[in-house]
Amino acid sequence: MPPALEGKVAIITGAGRGIGKAFALKFAEEGAKLLLPDISLERAEDTVKEIKAKGGEAVAMETDISDENDTRKMADKVMQQYGAVDILINNAAIWYGLEITPWDAWTVEEWDRILAVNLKGTWLCCKAIAPLMIKQSKGKIINISSGVAKAPAAQFWLPYSCSKGAVYTLTHALARALGPSGINVNAIAPGYTATEASFAQRDNEKAFKISMSERAIQRREQPADLVGAAVFLASADSDFITGQVIYVDGGSIML
Repeated sequence: MPPALEGKVAIITGAGRGIGKAFALKFAEEGAKLLLPDISLERAEDTVKEIKAKGGEAVAMETDISDENDTRKMADKVMQQYGAVDILINNAAIWYGLEITPWDAWTVEEWDRILAVNLKGTWLCCKAIAPLMIKQSKGKIINISSGVAKAPAAQFWLPYSCSKGAVYTLTHALARALGPSGINVNAIAPGYTATEASFAQRDNEKAFKISMSERAIQRREQPADLVGAAVFLASADSDFITGQVIYVDGGSIML
C-alpha cells in the first residue's frame, strides 16, 4: 500500500516542537512534502533536519500567524516551493508558558495576545491558503482545537479555552463556506498532552492527574496519539467528512 499522503503538499504551522512536530514527522513519513512555518525559525529548521535525515522533503520559514503579511508570505512561499498546496494544519497556538490562573486574574494583554494567535491567526492562515485550494477545487484544512473548551478545566485557562472554543465555530463556518469548492474543513481536539509546553507548567503533575482521572483510557496523552487522526483527515479516506471536531483525548469528552 502506498503512503497515505504520497505526492501531497502540506503546511503545518507550529511544527518546531510538540504536537506540530509529531504531525510533521508523520506526514513526511507518509510521503507529504512540507512547508513548516513557525514563530521560531531555529526550531522549525531542527524539524526539517530530522525529516531530511529520513529522506523526506521539508522547508522551514519564520512566521507569526497573527500577522497577515506573514501569512501572505506563507502562501507565496508554498507556491514558489511546490506549486500547490493540498493540506493546511493550523496547529500553531499560544500554550507554552500558560499557567493555571483564576478566571479574573488574566490580563487584558494576555487575552489579546492569546486570541490574536490562537483564533485570529488560525483564520488568517485559512484566509491566505483557502484561495489556493479553491483554484484547484480541492483541499484539506485541519484546525487544532482543544477538549479543554468543553471541559470543567476551561475555567483554569480561560482565554486559551475561549480561543479554542471559537476554533470550533470557525471550523463549522468554514466547512459550510468552503464545501462547495471541494475543501474539507475539520478539527482535532486533543486532551491535556505530554508536550514541552505542558511539562513547563508549574502544576503539570496536578493537571496530568486531573486529566487522566477524567479519561476512559487512563494514561497520559502523547503527541503520537494524535497523528493517526491527522493523517486520516488529510487523506482521501476522509473526502466525505467535513465540519467535524474529532476528540482525541482517551475518552474525556464523549458526544
